[in-house]
Amino acid sequence: MNKDLKELCKDIRCDIMTCIGHLGVGHIGGCLSVVELLAVLYFEEMNIDPANPKMEGRDRFVCSKGHAGPAVYATLSNRGYFGKEELLTLNQGGTHLPSHCDMNLTTGIDMTTGSLGQGFSCAVGVALGSKLAKDGATIYALIGDGESQEGQIWEAGMFAASKKLSNLIAFTDYNKLQIDDTVAKVNDIAPLADKWKAFGWNVIDVEDGNDVDQVSAAVKQAKRNRTTDRPTMVILNTRKGCGVKWIEDLGAGNHNTNISEEQARAAIREIRGED
Repeated sequence: MNKDLKELCKDIRCDIMTCIGHLGVGHIGGCLSVVELLAVLYFEEMNIDPANPKMEGRDRFVCSKGHAGPAVYATLSNRGYFGKEELLTLNQGGTHLPSHCDMNLTTGIDMTTGSLGQGFSCAVGVALGSKLAKDGATIYALIGDGESQEGQIWEAGMFAASKKLSNLIAFTDYNKLQIDDTVAKVNDIAPLADKWKAFGWNVIDVEDGNDVDQVSAAVKQAKRNRTTDRPTMVILNTRKGCGVKWIEDLGAGNHNTNISEEQARAAIREIRGED
């Protein structure tokens, strides 16, 4: 058990609820599903420095499913990249925190994303550049399962394997839901692990992607794979809306959801175990 990271995940979830509740609407389901991954990367594994966010040779994180931006912002704020008060400006006029990640606006964001599939290609390019520069960095990328229906994902995956980018570790947020329905009903991507293996990747399948200890162990295993000549895909079996029951119960309806500040406060109490 990693109690500190578990408590940190609660903090990040509460900050997600606060900023989206203040705005009144947001991609709440897919933000809540990736919290454990972000906590492990930013607080346990990544070589980064909030005081020097453009540090040469730093590890980079690309959130290709850019609509999970609020989860990344909550994590960056907890890590010290900017103050928590800035979270309340989410997607408002003059903000540095648009709904989708923008490297030109937000301190700590390494790549602008949002058009699904394109962020992953950018991450592959960053990994190739890092390999050529021999800077020792690890490049992390997060893609969605609905996003994995995009052909660009597989083109980038094929290229990464061809170039033997062992410095690239990617994660699929496999919560089985997308904006319209279940992933299986819209355009099934199963068997996902077999597909990535066929594309020349190491694959790690995490039974519970919302268990911070399982995620931590998977990331450590993926980093050991850097001694191979293959990139690594970590499949995180997650729950969309994880941490707040009524949001989970919305199913595909929690992709982009109206939420009041009162609902957000109730959700925070549930996350904290105060109800």
